[in-house]
Amino acid sequence: MGQLENVGLRRESLGFACGSSLFVLGAFPGYTSAVGSEADNLTYFAGSLFFTGAAFVQLRLSGRVVPTASTSRVDRYDWWSALVQFVGTLLFNVSTGAALVHSLSLREHHEFVWQPDVFGSLCFLVSSGLAVVATTDVDGLWDPHARNWISTWLNVTGSVAFGISAVGAVIVPGTHRPESAVAANLGTLVGALCFLIAALFMKPAAPGTVRIPGRHR
Repeated sequence: MGQLENVGLRRESLGFACGSSLFVLGAFPGYTSAVGSEADNLTYFAGSLFFTGAAFVQLRLSGRVVPTASTSRVDRYDWWSALVQFVGTLLFNVSTGAALVHSLSLREHHEFVWQPDVFGSLCFLVSSGLAVVATTDVDGLWDPHARNWISTWLNVTGSVAFGISAVGAVIVPGTHRPESAVAANLGTLVGALCFLIAALFMKPAAPGTVRIPGRHR
């Protein structure tokens, strides 16, 4: 691995770790009560920006051009995983940014906050699935001693948790209350913790560490 790529991997890992940490903080019990909903929403928005920056770095590291027929199966799935994930982070930018607007009507909240959140979570889930294909081609379906394998399945778990959070965040018709605030907050907290641990697992130990194909998040 070249020095520049190693630096890129460190930036990717740090970006996802920072973004995940902010999401953990935002969903942590008592945080909203302590700082207020506006600061809580701002915490999520800042976290989503770190996610997007890290996802862009990962997309660049996975290849600068669209895979072709000659591209290996692992690299092809790795690239598509990174691209779908990047799109998902952009959707989270929209949803967390819109949540900062106080004057949103119920309909606008649904269109600009909940829908991008759902589709962002779906992108993360699809991205995780593509990464599983890439990872199992390298490490097999069961290889808990491989950092890459552990990171990938942590991301799958985190993506499922984010999906549960999005379902719980459905606004009850006629109100501004979520269907299940507990599911929404707990899903975000668990998912962010999984992403944080996964990011720390994939941080290069030192310059010259060999990159394993099929990385994800």
